[in-house]
Amino acid sequence: MFRSAERRSPPPPSRGRSGGGWGGAILIFISVALPATAADKFPGIGRTATGAEVAAWDIDVRPDFKGLPSGSGSVAKGQEIWDARCANCHGTFGESNEIFTPIVGGTTKQDIERGRVASLTDQKQPQRTTMMKVATLSSLFDYIYRAMPWNEPRSLTVDETYAVLAHILNLAEVVPDDFVLSDKTMDSVQARMPNRFGMTKTHGLANARGKPDIQATACMKDCAEFVQIGSRLPDYARNAHNNLADQNRIWGPFRGADTSVAALAALSLSRSVALTQSAPSSAGEDAVPPAPTGKILYAKHHCAACHGLTNKLVGPSFRDVAKRYQGKSDVNVVLERKIKLGGAGAWGNIPMPPHATIEASDIASLVSWILEGKF
Repeated sequence: MFRSAERRSPPPPSRGRSGGGWGGAILIFISVALPATAADKFPGIGRTATGAEVAAWDIDVRPDFKGLPSGSGSVAKGQEIWDARCANCHGTFGESNEIFTPIVGGTTKQDIERGRVASLTDQKQPQRTTMMKVATLSSLFDYIYRAMPWNEPRSLTVDETYAVLAHILNLAEVVPDDFVLSDKTMDSVQARMPNRFGMTKTHGLANARGKPDIQATACMKDCAEFVQIGSRLPDYARNAHNNLADQNRIWGPFRGADTSVAALAALSLSRSVALTQSAPSSAGEDAVPPAPTGKILYAKHHCAACHGLTNKLVGPSFRDVAKRYQGKSDVNVVLERKIKLGGAGAWGNIPMPPHATIEASDIASLVSWILEGKF
């Protein structure tokens, strides 16, 4: 049913499993290309990445499908996963809601035949959907596997990722209802992507003379001796991506702020204090009490992506939630169920995705903390 994909020039071999991914490439550069004088000046910096460390980062898939994991998933299975974990944000039919851009729409059978989406240049189609723009099927697989669901990234298995992608392609009428997408069939489906010939390099050649802009030279002179920091992360976003202090190198002057505690607390408490929630006896009178368990759970489970503590974001602020439900009977059970299953209607049409993988004890602690309203 599908014709073979046309072979195009492969991308540079610096990505994908054959090259060890970006992490492996960078480490190899450091260990091999570092001049002897520099190695003598900075002894003990860096080490060879273990196989497990490389594998954890090396999940990208190239446009020629190098690095694609073995697996498969049907359209039918993808619909089950979609309805349970994706439709809250992306709509039953990929039409999405008022926050997210639609995934499906704006493509025709004629676009599939010629590999270029006509509505991209038609003013009658102001909305640009994912299936209108994306040229490579590998990009969709890579993004779904690496970043979705939004509230629980990397929780989909390889087979579930294939299934979800198969369902999206079915919604866009690229594959039939009974199709099974796998590492063996991806190539044939690529040949039916509506905008597969929509990615070009020619638009930048005039200014870049045919080369990417990688020739910039750092100034490194007349630097200010002191820089006054004029902004900071708001409290609700401070630990949205977990503790920054744990994500930086252990050498050099910049270690990363300890975002597991409030900004002032980070100045007086060590990282170990923040993680164990216990202040050392030598902290003294100026020590700031550690953050409550609820606030750590708020950061751990990425609640800040949608909910501010005292201000509305995508969803209501936790302060408003506490005010609405204060004193009502069985409120803990109601909110715990709401977090677990997701849904919409109580605060508008924008749905909250389900959080099926969060432990019940964490949800219970989080709800109790929210209802206390002490942020």
